[in-house]
Amino acid sequence: MAEAGRDDEVDVLILGAGSGGYACALRAAQLGLSVALVEQGKLGGTCLHVGCIPTKALLHAAEVADSAREAETFGVLAKYDGIDAVAVRNYADGVVSRLFKGLTGLIKSRGIRVVEGRGQVTGPRQVTVDTAEGPVVLTGRNLVLATGSEPRALPGIEIDGDKVLTSDDALRLERVPQTAIVLGGGVIGCEFASVWRSFGADVTIVEALPRLLPPEDAASSTALERAFRRRGITAKTGTSVTAVATTDEGVVVTLSDESELRADVLLVAVGRVPRTAGLGYEEQGIPLDRGYVTADERCRTGVEGVYAVGDIVPGLQLAHRGFQQGIFVAEEIAGLAPQAIDERGIPRVTYSRPEVASVGLTEEQAKAEYGDTVTSLTYDLAGNGKSQILRTQGFVKLVRQADGPVVGVHLVGERVGELIGEAQLVYGWEAFPDDVAPLVHAHPTQNEALGEAFLALAGKPLHAHS
Repeated sequence: MAEAGRDDEVDVLILGAGSGGYACALRAAQLGLSVALVEQGKLGGTCLHVGCIPTKALLHAAEVADSAREAETFGVLAKYDGIDAVAVRNYADGVVSRLFKGLTGLIKSRGIRVVEGRGQVTGPRQVTVDTAEGPVVLTGRNLVLATGSEPRALPGIEIDGDKVLTSDDALRLERVPQTAIVLGGGVIGCEFASVWRSFGADVTIVEALPRLLPPEDAASSTALERAFRRRGITAKTGTSVTAVATTDEGVVVTLSDESELRADVLLVAVGRVPRTAGLGYEEQGIPLDRGYVTADERCRTGVEGVYAVGDIVPGLQLAHRGFQQGIFVAEEIAGLAPQAIDERGIPRVTYSRPEVASVGLTEEQAKAEYGDTVTSLTYDLAGNGKSQILRTQGFVKLVRQADGPVVGVHLVGERVGELIGEAQLVYGWEAFPDDVAPLVHAHPTQNEALGEAFLALAGKPLHAHS
């Protein structure tokens, strides 16, 4: 811990130690720069402690529950006796703890100075940290803002952490609700709906927009809604919430069609907002728009020597986006002139059952940009051997410019998130179907589905089903 009142200047001063902040710190130290990292909570931020890692641990537990429940259909004699919610939480906490310990050791081994406490920008490239020992003033030749995001609240809906929950609260539940309403059909809402359904809850999703996962390709949304319906998850799309009341038994939610829903809990999952208020940004001339820090493609805020990364910058609020931006900024400061990040090339995965994954443009976006020259092809996973083994349904959809490269890849099905790496390479390569079709894919794997889709797009379909 820094000494109270100590004023040091470092090459890179970073406010926030989530995915973007700690990645920037590690890469900057690797490049020989001196680094100070300010964090009010724990190293790793939202992703490690209340986001990506614990939610995916819950989703894996949900997969195990489904496997146990369905074991007999595979010829395996097993018995499903229910969910021990405390044990599931302990399992997720154990994963987080091990990763946190590893990250802490890595930061220490790189000689990065960590200052614990709430930091506020108080001068040009200066941060004052309210530590347990008193205020500490730090200055940097470069300042990187990486303060992340927090769950969005809605006016008129009071979060109590017991019956009306944020995603943070839902992770800490030590019980499985029998009935649940999920307000918001985006990534967070769909993932928790999937978990709770696998754990045995009756779940209803309420989404104001016309479909689930609105940013995804319409075909992906339709496939997910159909799969959720088969699993017994109800989705009320094009519907908003007008009132929420808590009772001794749970919650009563009034909808825009004047109907009512009753459940044990309501999860408010309507996105996340940037954590920028009260941190001195505006006072130091750092531009904000609706709470977001405006930055260019090189993460520059317009204030000399001040950069912004992660969820506070408009765009996809994904840990891997912030992580890559953090690396980019460290290399930019070091004078390596890295290539700007292609926001369209950032992979997106919803880890529900089934999974939804994508990279590049949706068909609608591609047509808006390129007009009628856009074509698409959909390969059904029914023709893929490994998908049949897994008993999953879904597809690979390729969007391309006619006589041009593939500009979007969209996948639905169990475990298809593991395929997005190859899809990202195809997009980043600006590959034509004839470039990818000759590649050999191991058999039997779901990766073959990508290969078969490109064979079909290249005019030589084999296992494609009409």
